[in-house]
Amino acid sequence: MSEHHEELRVFLHLAGTLNFGRTSLDCHLSPATLTRTVQRLEVRAGARLFDRGPRGVALTTEGQRFRQYAARALDLWHEYRAGHADPVELTGTLGVFATVTACQTLLPDLLAPFRAAHPQVRIDLRTGDAATALARLDEGEVDIAVAGVPVRVPDPLASRTVARTPLVFVTARDRPDPELTGPFVLPRRGLVREAAQRWFRAHARTVRISAEPDGHEGLLALVALGCGTGVVPRLVLDHSAVRDVLTVVPVEPEPEALTIGLCVRRVDLRRPLVSALWSGTAPRG
Repeated sequence: MSEHHEELRVFLHLAGTLNFGRTSLDCHLSPATLTRTVQRLEVRAGARLFDRGPRGVALTTEGQRFRQYAARALDLWHEYRAGHADPVELTGTLGVFATVTACQTLLPDLLAPFRAAHPQVRIDLRTGDAATALARLDEGEVDIAVAGVPVRVPDPLASRTVARTPLVFVTARDRPDPELTGPFVLPRRGLVREAAQRWFRAHARTVRISAEPDGHEGLLALVALGCGTGVVPRLVLDHSAVRDVLTVVPVEPEPEALTIGLCVRRVDLRRPLVSALWSGTAPRG
């Protein structure tokens, strides 16, 4: 189903419930994404489709007409597809988010089968802070995110494990910190920051923080400059340009490992581009 037809399906659900909260949950969309979907449809229709007032949500006159159109359009689409069972070559753009390290280490193998099967699809690759990956996905900025995932993935999202990597303490070779006295360079936010804080609490460590960069690559640069001891995924350290001037500080027990997943919005699994990538990616333990 195309993105336009998916928007029509969401509209019909909302037209039936007249409840943004319920449609958001049932369609696995964030409230912001649902609102933007309605706004896009209203721009295309050239009219307001819903009224929101003290008594709740109601379809406008144009909304009622659009409801008839949407239902007929989806019926015609399903009839058309039923009569054309042969696979159609996929085209369009697939928005992908990954950190710089994930781009270099995971994406080539992850996307190679998809690229070979669907060479006409354009991949819009964006990089940035790992801590923002799932938020960008949930808000609809990208279609796919390769990122660290928590033990419990938010309900609107689906995740498939693509790698697991230990978290390690690392310091500059010329400024060893075998007793982990600090100061520490920690990510400003995200799963690695949370795992480090849990480790410190479990070991009753007093933490003096010297810097809080956004990304893991920037964190290693500050550690190499002697700003303190950092905590990063081993995967990031092993592929860092400054790894030769750094050393790992062994600890027992180690912080909990980080799971890296291929993440999508559940509602997007009905979209051909997302479904093709998802179905062509083998799950890993």
